[in-house]
Amino acid sequence: MKKITILFIFIFLLSACMPSTSTPVVELPVSPTAPSMTQPTLTSTPMPVALWVSPSVPDALRELAASSNIPMVDDVESATQTLDIADSGSVWIYALVAPFPTVTDGVTSDELMSAWKGASNGPLAGRGLLMAESTLGALTAQWGEPARGVVGSVPSDELLDAAWEDMSNWAIIPFEEVQPKWKVLSVDGQSPLHKGFNAEAYPLKVTFGLTDSSFEMPVSNRDESKLATVVMTGVTALVRATAFTMELKGVTRPGELIYEWMHNADVAHISNEVPFDAGCPFPQPGHKNFILCSDPKYFELLEYVGTDIVELTGDHFADRGTQAMLDTLAIYKENDLPYYGGGANEEEARKPVLMEVNGNKIAFMGCNGKLSYDFVKATDIKPGAADCDFDFFTKQIEAVTANGYMVIFTFQHEECYHSGPCYAHDKDFRRVADAGAVVVSGSQAHFPHLMEFRGDAFIHYGLGNLFFDQMTYELPDGKVIDGTRREFIDRHVFYDGKYLGVELLTATLEDFSRPRPMNERERTAFLSEYFFHSGWIPLLPTAIPQPTVTLTPIVLPGSP
Repeated sequence: MKKITILFIFIFLLSACMPSTSTPVVELPVSPTAPSMTQPTLTSTPMPVALWVSPSVPDALRELAASSNIPMVDDVESATQTLDIADSGSVWIYALVAPFPTVTDGVTSDELMSAWKGASNGPLAGRGLLMAESTLGALTAQWGEPARGVVGSVPSDELLDAAWEDMSNWAIIPFEEVQPKWKVLSVDGQSPLHKGFNAEAYPLKVTFGLTDSSFEMPVSNRDESKLATVVMTGVTALVRATAFTMELKGVTRPGELIYEWMHNADVAHISNEVPFDAGCPFPQPGHKNFILCSDPKYFELLEYVGTDIVELTGDHFADRGTQAMLDTLAIYKENDLPYYGGGANEEEARKPVLMEVNGNKIAFMGCNGKLSYDFVKATDIKPGAADCDFDFFTKQIEAVTANGYMVIFTFQHEECYHSGPCYAHDKDFRRVADAGAVVVSGSQAHFPHLMEFRGDAFIHYGLGNLFFDQMTYELPDGKVIDGTRREFIDRHVFYDGKYLGVELLTATLEDFSRPRPMNERERTAFLSEYFFHSGWIPLLPTAIPQPTVTLTPIVLPGSP
């Protein structure tokens, strides 16, 4: 018994020394005034929406971002969204530009890159490349650091003046900043002013993208559906040797070599100075016949080159009398071909032609300003050309401009056989430019004339002949000149309701009838001479002045 008691005590003591496998639950009374033991919930406050715009972004895109009402910040670390150079987004097109009186028409991308790196020996050799700070940043990101002393930044609103002050400087600008006093140069044959422009083959482009599509970005700053081209021409008179050549070699022969220039324009202008007359005699070469008319079958040439509008300010429209003028107007109407500057009476002759071309509102109007030619001008009861009543046309220009139209005004005016301007040209042409016309063009000149800018308006005092037989011209003193063979054909470019400027196409008359695009040597000499006459540049050694031209630069008010 004693052993059993000792064993029991041993077991009890052993169990008391072992750790317990369960914890007793002790319920403590909760005091109503005791503090809560609940842990606080942690919450995060999101950053407010903020947009950072890279310094490389062009002004137009920056302004679009600012108009989105998203707060903008200067520090990228504080931004929730960014607008910067990207692999996808808006494709921004830039233009290589030079002061307007620049003879060079284009460069290759290799020549452009060599200039960027400071090793150019082509057309960019010795030239500075100016651009806004944003453009410099964008292109540096694409091409690497530029050469010092070659590429420089200038505020965008000072670029044009800086280039005109030192015409050795060219510039690179966003497409939306193109304006008339710039000449846009092609790169690898691609120009953003041309239809059929291939952005894929063009090096001057940068893509900008948003990290979050918080506002709508344009596909590009260039939309070809908003681009309109108008080709303006000088004297057309399908008579004498021109008509004789057409009879021998085909009615469409005069337009064959400039077909692409004319036919590819949205609006092709022809100033047809003479009437179509079924009784017109068979043409005879020679300059003795000054009573002019054309066989109606020659209308085929106007159709062939894609004529979209006819100017009737010419003196010779009245040569075959009232019926021939009315018959000519009937031909135009039957073919849905609008005309201006002449008509069945004074009211019709003064009436503008209003067009909307790819969203661009363009108005054509014109008049005959020859003081001694009242007999060719329309009256209340007689057809003819519109008289230059400047009070009337000033009001008409102001009225159509107020309705959003850009005015092209053309003149038949006094004639001279030098670079001009002649007689009262400068006064009259500037008057309509001051009234609001964006283009003022002389259709009367058989010898091409100089140009000027009047504010942002472009004035060309005379384009020369288009389809007319003046291979040469004998002056009163017996000298024979061939400056009548040289022709300007002006291609004006409009975009999204804005006049961007003009491209000067140049041709030489062949075979008494057919303009041929000038070769490079001819074009260089022609442009150099006329930029000199316009008071813009010194005469270059390559220019070959006509013997009757006085080589004194003419400085016109309003020129830069």
